[in-house]
Amino acid sequence: MPSQQFNTLKAIPDLSGKVILITGGTSGVGAETVKQLAVHNPSKIFFTGRNTKAANTLIESTKLPNPHVQVRFVPCDLSDLSSVRQASNRIAAKATRIDLFFCNAGVMALPPGLSKDGYEQQFATNHLGHALLIDLLMPVLQDTASLPGSDVRIIITSSQAATMGLTPKGGINFRALRSEQKMFGGRWLRYGQSKLANILYAKALQKQYPCITTVSIHPGIGYTGLQGNLKLFDRFIMWITTIGKRSSVEQLSWNGLWAATAPKGVAKGQVQGGEYYEPVGIKPRAIDYQTNTALEDELWDWTQEELEAWELKAGLKVRHSFSSSS
Repeated sequence: MPSQQFNTLKAIPDLSGKVILITGGTSGVGAETVKQLAVHNPSKIFFTGRNTKAANTLIESTKLPNPHVQVRFVPCDLSDLSSVRQASNRIAAKATRIDLFFCNAGVMALPPGLSKDGYEQQFATNHLGHALLIDLLMPVLQDTASLPGSDVRIIITSSQAATMGLTPKGGINFRALRSEQKMFGGRWLRYGQSKLANILYAKALQKQYPCITTVSIHPGIGYTGLQGNLKLFDRFIMWITTIGKRSSVEQLSWNGLWAATAPKGVAKGQVQGGEYYEPVGIKPRAIDYQTNTALEDELWDWTQEELEAWELKAGLKVRHSFSSSS
């Protein structure tokens, strides 16, 4: 169970005029986040995913509690950078502002494999796809942040796995990110590596774009669509080791909702940019990799180089990216 309760009806303020983007919104925590936010009168909610049927069902479910909110589905496969680009174009064409950006989509413990663009598939989906989507939509995010009274936030879903030693030696094996990274315990090490990248990238984004509050969060432990790829033995181990710790899907949405809407500040219960939070709003003691600025800088530079190379190849105008050394 989460360490504290979170009353979404009381804790989340009125969101009138706000535009929200949620990746991976067709099921699990993403779908629950869409439902919870729709009640609070945002102007628009965009959500991405790959299942059009599930998306249509979700849209219909939001009309009963709030028939006035505009909920729009944008197809997107985050493991495919071309798909990410297409999704960003659709969103930018319909959204003049983005106030809350939930980088929620993810995969877990996949077998060895490469993405369409040649990256280890968990890293491609959980980190690089989101990094590109953030990059392509950054002009909209910055424009929104410049508006009077705005409070733009990016909430990146990470995992406690990144803080439990479930990573390759060094935290992130940059040399092997264009390989399947086959190794003992590889499913979980590759997953933890991508989730560590989420934590570090949130820190880097906060430094590069201080006008936007960026945090990473662990939603908690529970059963969502992520477990579909697990082997029977892994499912059994997960079931045994999480007895008494599991949360409902509704509860799993709380930490992200808190991070998106709680007051900003450094006091307990407030949201501070660049930090990592566990449910609900708890800032745990950081492990070495989380505070390794050299690793953070290397991830930032590697990501910018990969995105610039892809954008150049795709015929996009390459944006001026910041360097960790600048």
